[in-house]
Formats: sequence, C-alpha cells, structure tokens
Amino acid sequence: MGLADAFQAQAKKKGITVLGRDRIDPKQADYTSVITKIKSLGALSLYYGGDAQAGIKVVKQAYDIVPGIIKGGGDGMFEPEILTGGGFPAAEGWYATLAAPHLLDQPDAVAWMKRYVAKYGKQANDYGITCYDAVLVIGDAIGRVVKAKKSLSRANIRDAIEATNLPTMQGTISFDKNGDLASRVVSVFQVKYDSAFPADDMAHQFRYIGVAPEA
Repeated sequence: MGLADAFQAQAKKKGITVLGRDRIDPKQADYTSVITKIKSLGALSLYYGGDAQAGIKVVKQAYDIVPGIIKGGGDGMFEPEILTGGGFPAAEGWYATLAAPHLLDQPDAVAWMKRYVAKYGKQANDYGITCYDAVLVIGDAIGRVVKAKKSLSRANIRDAIEATNLPTMQGTISFDKNGDLASRVVSVFQVKYDSAFPADDMAHQFRYIGVAPEA
C-alpha cells in the first residue's frame, strides 16, 4: 500500500492520470475481476505495489486480460518466483524497481554470487548483497565499540552505526542525520527473456535499465 501511495503521488506530479485503485488478497487465487476493471477503464498501464506471492497471479492473469499495457511494480516483482511462477511470456516486459544499487554484474559481486548459489542453491537478488553489507555494518560497529572499550549497549552500538564509513560491495556506507543511507539509489529493471540462461537467473532475465531520478 505504501508503494502504491508513493507511486500515485509521484504519477500525479508527472501528469499521469490515475484511473483507479484496488486491493487484492494474496490468499485469493482469482484477480480477474480487478484486472477486468482495469481493462474496462481503458488504462494504458498497471502498477502493482505488492509482493511476489500475489504478484505471480497478477502476472499470469494480467497477461490473459490486458497483455498489451505497460506493467510495473516495486521490489516485490524483482524476485525469481516472478520469472518461474509467473512464467514466460507472461512475465516478459514487466518493470520492477529496487531500493538498492544494481551490483550483480560487478566483479566482486559475481564471485560473491557463486558462493551464495553454492551455499543456498538459488540465485540472490541485489537485496541479498545489501543485507550482507548490513551485517558487515553491524559487525564493524560492534568492533569499534569493543576497540574503544565501551559496553555493548544499544546506545553505544547505535552511535557507532551512525558514525559508519565502511567500504562495501555497494560502495562506502554512511548515514545522514536522520539515520538514512547517505547514498539513496533506486534501480529500474525490465524482464527480457534470454533463452541462453535459466528462467530464474536474476542477473540475465532482468535487464538493468538504470537509476531512477530522485526528483
């Protein structure tokens, strides 16, 4: 809902007319009534702000009912399940955004990805790397608290994290006065099927479009 709210607000700023809003239950199997309503409104695009559990069904049923419109979503659509569960050609052309830099094709990340697949038996997305880096941030902060011979209290660890300046695979991590990442990146992808790679290969089935403008 938060993603859909943010999308709607930004769409209006860009002069896009939002024809309607609806909610779906991830536990339901049939969304045809909602998607048929989208068709009846003559919409040129569809934005889905949910997760992959319902997203798989949205992908399939939207392809059957409104195959020709532009379709996009947030990070819930940037998952291997969308590729395998939604399937092709239904998933083809979907856009997805991710609140992280795109790193999967970087040299350091390629080696990391191989270790990840070997350990977990599946592909990681870019959030896997940001989560990995987040643990490094915590470890670095705890290490600095210990080195300073301070107690491992919540306040001391919080202050140490706030003062982070740590090189990672996604670049140097630091935080602003509000506790948010100093570097804010939203990456944009589009599903483009490549038969040379497995259907769930995140690095090759999601084509990187670029970084979304902040404004």
